[in-house]
Amino acid sequence: MKYKSVFDIIGPIMIGPSSSHTAGAARIGRVARSLFGRKPKYATISFYGSFAKTYRGHGTDVAIVGGILDYDTFDTRIVDALTIAEQEGIMVTMTAEDAITDHPNTARVIIGDEDDKIEVVGISIGGGKIEITELNGFELRLSGNHPALLIVHNDKYGAIAGVANILAKHEINIGHMEVSRKEKGKEALMVIEIDQNADEIIIDELNSLPIVQQVVKIHD
Repeated sequence: MKYKSVFDIIGPIMIGPSSSHTAGAARIGRVARSLFGRKPKYATISFYGSFAKTYRGHGTDVAIVGGILDYDTFDTRIVDALTIAEQEGIMVTMTAEDAITDHPNTARVIIGDEDDKIEVVGISIGGGKIEITELNGFELRLSGNHPALLIVHNDKYGAIAGVANILAKHEINIGHMEVSRKEKGKEALMVIEIDQNADEIIIDELNSLPIVQQVVKIHD
């Protein structure tokens, strides 16, 4: 991973003590919250590697829950996130896992309520930067640093063209795009990082495509 500026190395403004263990964890939690779209009733969090060994001492536990509460990295409420989550009726469960992962700072977050749930795997790569590497079993690469569209669709020809045509019509430029699927001809996931936030009219048009099952947007 290449850094674009000195600020990528120093990291963001944040509640300490570590950019990778707190700011990165908070961003993983906040992306999960954004993808879920509302306050969850429960959160099950699994830590791996370095996260698993130090998540209490380095504040990774409060940071990731702060993100799930939709707090930014510099929000002072993060230090009380566990207490606030309990007060808001969110049941939080955390475990330290022994399994070996590709990256030492890895967290698996499952959040949900009585209607739905999502499962997100994220890694903190340093300087407060993250990558979301898995969503509900789909492999992906999402930075969380740019507006993005996550489109669940049927794995059929014309899916990418249909989505791209709508974005082009609204002059939305694509910065990064990838598609993953669990099985040929079944459900697939399109991840598109874009240069500006997508209006609701664009989301409605994307949802109207016959092959699209669900569209989730992440704001800048």
